[in-house]
Amino acid sequence: MEYIIKKLPLETRPREKLKKFGPSVLTNEELLAIILRNGTKDKNVLSVAREILLTLGLDNINSESLNKLKKIKGVGEVKALTLLAALELGKRSLNMSDNYNKKIIKNSDDAYRYFKDELENSKQEKLIAIFLDTKKRVINSKIIFIGTLDQSLVHPRDIFREALEANAKSLIIMHNHPTGEIAPSMEDDLFTSKLVSTGKIVGILVIDHLIIGHNKYYSYSDRGMIE
Repeated sequence: MEYIIKKLPLETRPREKLKKFGPSVLTNEELLAIILRNGTKDKNVLSVAREILLTLGLDNINSESLNKLKKIKGVGEVKALTLLAALELGKRSLNMSDNYNKKIIKNSDDAYRYFKDELENSKQEKLIAIFLDTKKRVINSKIIFIGTLDQSLVHPRDIFREALEANAKSLIIMHNHPTGEIAPSMEDDLFTSKLVSTGKIVGILVIDHLIIGHNKYYSYSDRGMIE
């Protein structure tokens, strides 16, 4: 038999624990329960939260998880969207903190490690630009495009406009192949060449272009394809 949250001892209720001890002492299940607010007549909200974690895992909840979340009894579209919004705010807050601490990207491994989570599990192709200062510290990063990488749709001016606004001295481009393969296509090569040439004219160097696959990546710089 499951108990509704109001019948649980006061000190074990997620909201009461949050008020008394702060968010750091709560489990992932309890934090999810607070976001979801309530369960169903058959399942309390902690059980719904537990099922979400067992079904998807916290690391795998992203924009592509909406339909899976909606299928879990006690979630539905509104709660699923609320959860996705809350997690996105958390990611953005983390990015702001990371930018404040000025992560330094010394090589392709650093770029991959810092930004792979944004790309590796995406079922859509995404293009991210990472803007760096003179010491190769991260100023900002931004998703420039979502969809098939096509020169007619993704133009260097879109990237360099953002770079100029960020006062960047150099930049790194990353995009994923949803198939998991990392071999560059002809379009990838042409786009990289055009981007590097434009960067030299503008005065903002493109120092690498990474293609992200499943637990691996391809670096144009490491292959000697970017001077």
